[in-house]
Amino acid sequence: MRFAILTLGCKVNQYESQALEQAGVLRGHILCDVSDATSLDAYIVNTCTVTAVSDQKNRQLIRRLRREHPHAALAVCGCFPQTHPGAAEELGADLVCGTGDRNGFWDALEAVAAQKGPVVTHMDNALKRREFEELPAGGLSGRTRALLKVEDGCCNFCSYCIIPYARGPVRSLPLDKAAAQAKKLADDGFREMVVNGIEISSWGRDLPGQPALIDLLEALSAAAPGVRLRLGSLEPRTIDEDFCRRAASLPNLCPHFHLSLQSGCDKTLKAMNRKYDSARYIRSVELLRQHFDDPGVTTDLIVGFPGETEEDFQKSLAFVEKCAFSALHIFPYSRRPGTPADKLPGQVPSAEKKRRAAQAAQVAERLRLSYWQRQVDRTFPVLFEEEKDGLWQGHAPNYVAVRAAGEALHNQVRQVRITAVGGESLLGEIVE
Repeated sequence: MRFAILTLGCKVNQYESQALEQAGVLRGHILCDVSDATSLDAYIVNTCTVTAVSDQKNRQLIRRLRREHPHAALAVCGCFPQTHPGAAEELGADLVCGTGDRNGFWDALEAVAAQKGPVVTHMDNALKRREFEELPAGGLSGRTRALLKVEDGCCNFCSYCIIPYARGPVRSLPLDKAAAQAKKLADDGFREMVVNGIEISSWGRDLPGQPALIDLLEALSAAAPGVRLRLGSLEPRTIDEDFCRRAASLPNLCPHFHLSLQSGCDKTLKAMNRKYDSARYIRSVELLRQHFDDPGVTTDLIVGFPGETEEDFQKSLAFVEKCAFSALHIFPYSRRPGTPADKLPGQVPSAEKKRRAAQAAQVAERLRLSYWQRQVDRTFPVLFEEEKDGLWQGHAPNYVAVRAAGEALHNQVRQVRITAVGGESLLGEIVE
């Protein structure tokens, strides 16, 4: 069977798509690029449902594939069908799966592809899941960076978020199995791994003895000492004195921390049902900067949340300035049916949300440039990934993009002295 996978959404989806790729190839199927000129036997769409905009993208892609490839098997999996039972079927899917039983996915797809007939639905109740589904880490192509999924599910139930209903409660990959996967990734030649999950700050809460995330990081560091460890998104509660002290002693942990913020206004944070206030958040940022040398601290910001006044918004911007993030992802609030926030009073008009997003983007750009300018004349070990416009591009441990001249640098780590701030990256010269 010739197949292609199209992935929408987060790094967890990317990880799961890579696992599906590997499983399909091991069964003797042929992985193709979706742009292949000939129609393939099967198209797999791994969906996202984090916002209403995500749902719109899902629908558009599924409709297009069904229209352009009427004779191919069309499988839809992921968060969208998990939270929208029947929607994918109505759009023309032949196989509908959710976010569970990825190991059984190929059995169902092979049956559907062999004899197209009634729509097959392969679904469970996400809220009843209690076991972590172990999938193979890594990928098939020559990537420099691997994804290592160590956790699934979320129990935070933020008022704007549908993901706990799509993914179920927290389930963790046991420490010994995570360490074994990390060692395999190192043996496979990966130079960096991203430790990710739906909510990795809760890793271990469902395991015997309730180990903490820092326990996992120490085990991964020991299992793959020559591989850089990069963390996915963290909750501020993860960052305390013990975490920082132990994390700073790990020689291969990248000093880049993505701390979810969403708002810098305590009133808005409470309405969002976030589990911290601005004081706890800034304490996390301060601790990181005490223990790491000018680390990359990045975040997400939602503007125009229901009930957010102009005063609230300005408080949030002032807090962002105070945190001095190295990068900031800004999202106008998107109403998500099925969440408490969708029914809150004080919905902010679309035009106002766009205005606030534009103003926040100006602040984010100023902070980014300030951080980048501080890196000039510093030297970093850069992991090079691809050649672009005559220069090789990669990332420093703090996740700043760096470009430098050289030859055959793919998957190489080289010491680079930063010489200038470029448009979309720092510029540097290899010193060894």
